[in-house]
Amino acid sequence: MKIVLPDASTVTNGDLALDVFEKYGETVIYPLTEQSLLSERICDAEAVFCNKSIMSREIIMQAKNLRYIGLFATGYNNVDLEAATERGIVVSNAGAYSTDAVAQHVFALILNQASKISAYDSFVKSGGWQTSAVFSPIVFPMTELAGKTIGIVGFGSIGRRVSEIAKAFSMRVLAYSRSPKTAEGVTFLSLSEVLANSDFVTMHLPLTKETEKMCNREFFSFMKKGAYFINTSRGGVVEATALKEALVSEKLSGAAIDVLEKEPMPMDSLYMSMPNVTVTPHVAWAPLETRQRLLQIVEENFLGFLEGKPKNQVNR
Repeated sequence: MKIVLPDASTVTNGDLALDVFEKYGETVIYPLTEQSLLSERICDAEAVFCNKSIMSREIIMQAKNLRYIGLFATGYNNVDLEAATERGIVVSNAGAYSTDAVAQHVFALILNQASKISAYDSFVKSGGWQTSAVFSPIVFPMTELAGKTIGIVGFGSIGRRVSEIAKAFSMRVLAYSRSPKTAEGVTFLSLSEVLANSDFVTMHLPLTKETEKMCNREFFSFMKKGAYFINTSRGGVVEATALKEALVSEKLSGAAIDVLEKEPMPMDSLYMSMPNVTVTPHVAWAPLETRQRLLQIVEENFLGFLEGKPKNQVNR
């Protein structure tokens, strides 16, 4: 079997070995592949393992030997599932591998906002504490999470884990889910009710036609004045211009973003000029332990395919 990994650098910087696939056949690993070269590089592959490479209809139809696409990701919007299904190609994703890591990152962002960690660190390193007249210069307003309300938009595995952590901080937990869900200590409301009553709003939805640009001007207008917005899901669910308006007008106290519609971030990105916004470069999913788990799931999915029992197949 010919196996191709066209964008290995999106999964490892050298700290995670991807040679596990060599036992299944001839394996070719490329750090990155420009879209214009993708068809050429996978033309004779029977299996492709990718993360962000765009497996378009054209690419899929040109790969005559292709039988399997394994995704190093939960999302699969980079694959034309209709074309893959027409060709009889199995597409499998890696669900729930990053639950703990992303939930952890959400609270790292929330705690940074509540306790002003990065602001105080910069203050100290610029000499602010050293020249202070008091032992405890209260320069930046801080807040306790206990008693605050977090609104979780999307209640899959990550949203559920965020709710569990929030309860450990004695926060009130509201959630919006497109399908009926229940969870102890969580109150499920309409989207507008969640937004209107939450001090922190965190997004945990996949990018679909229904969720694209969901966080628009109307969405932010529903939010409580002074609330904080967090997105670690997909950049495409947020309309950047609407978020900037909400921040500039001080409707929101701030925002934390780990994902953008276009990645890497362009130099002229709107996020560069937004006030009170913290941006991390799509790394919520990236702890080493998380990527080790991801690789294990991807390999198990492939074994299932080879045995005629596909796992985590997203097309039928």
